[in-house]
Formats: sequence, structure tokens, C-alpha cells
Amino acid sequence: MSSGGFHVHGPHDHAVEHATQGHGDDHAAGHGKEGGGSSMSKIAMFTAIVATVGAIFSYMGGATQANAGLLKNDAAIKKTEASNQWNYFQSKSTKQSLAELARDLASDDRKAGYQTKVERYESEKNEIKVAAEKLEADSHQFDRQSEEQMHQHHRWAQATTALQVAIALAAIALLTRKKWLEYGMYGVAGIGLVVGVLATLHI
Repeated sequence: MSSGGFHVHGPHDHAVEHATQGHGDDHAAGHGKEGGGSSMSKIAMFTAIVATVGAIFSYMGGATQANAGLLKNDAAIKKTEASNQWNYFQSKSTKQSLAELARDLASDDRKAGYQTKVERYESEKNEIKVAAEKLEADSHQFDRQSEEQMHQHHRWAQATTALQVAIALAAIALLTRKKWLEYGMYGVAGIGLVVGVLATLHI
């Protein structure tokens, strides 16, 4: 940008100028610099690919965490419903006990009526018990599924972290042009991909 005869450089202008100077230096140095340029291109391409894969892993990690929360909520709901059923079961048990007591104390002509109530309460209790046990089983199943989703979430998080470290190493490798940093970024990225495969396989 020009103002009053002065040319003001922005940060982007400096970056472009630096890259242009570096490109000119590479040509001036001859074929000796071509290997370095190729290496930097590979690192740049590697960074773009790893960043894309890392974004996918991050999304999967968030999705599994959300699923785990929903399943845990379903487990809590089923557990509450099961508790209500057991309270209902207990209420029927109390009524059955009172009916049995009344039957035992009643005269012979009234025993049959109380016995009918006892049998009815027993039948109702059995139905309530079956319903309560099913709700408890559903609650345990939702809990197990939630734990599995959380385990998978942790795997995705580990894989994403490894890829983020690989990207950081790639940036340092671009700045320092240290070969061992390149090897390091490939190694850490490989670990991240392996953990991502484990997450996909629910391991």
C-alpha cells in the first residue's frame, strides 16, 4: 500500500516476499536445493492430509461422546421406571399380606373372598415383577452401551491428539528442516492412524 511516496508492507506481503526470495535462492543454488523443496512439499501435503483425517476423527469423537450421554440418560430413565415398578410390587405385596391375614382371621364363609384377593395380588405381583426385571435389564444394557461409546470416544480423542502432535512436528520440521523431525511426524501420525483404526473396530 502506497501513501505519500512510502510503501507500507502488510504481514502477507512479507510472507510472499520471503517465499519469493527463497524461491530465487533455490534457483541460484542450482539442483542442490531441489531436494529440500520436494521435502517441504511432501510435508505440506502430509499436513493437509493429516489435518483432514484429524477433523474426521474429532467429529467421530464428539459424536460418540454425545451418544454416550444419550444412552446414559436412557439408562437413568429405565432405572427410574424399574424403581417405580418395584415400589408398585411392594405395594401389592403389602396388600396381599393384609388379605392373607384377613383370610386367616375371617369366618369360613368369608375366607373364599379373601383367598380370591390373595390370588389376584399374587398374579399382579408376578406381572409387575416381570416388567420391573425387564426395565432393569434395559437399564443395564443402556449402561453397557454408554460405556462402550465412551471407550470409543477416548480412542478417537487419543487418535486426534496424536495427529495434532504430528501436525505440530510437521510445522517445526518445515522451519528447522530437521530430518529426524520428519521421521517423528510420520511415526506419530502412524500411531494416530492405528488408534483411529482401533476406535473404528470398537477395540
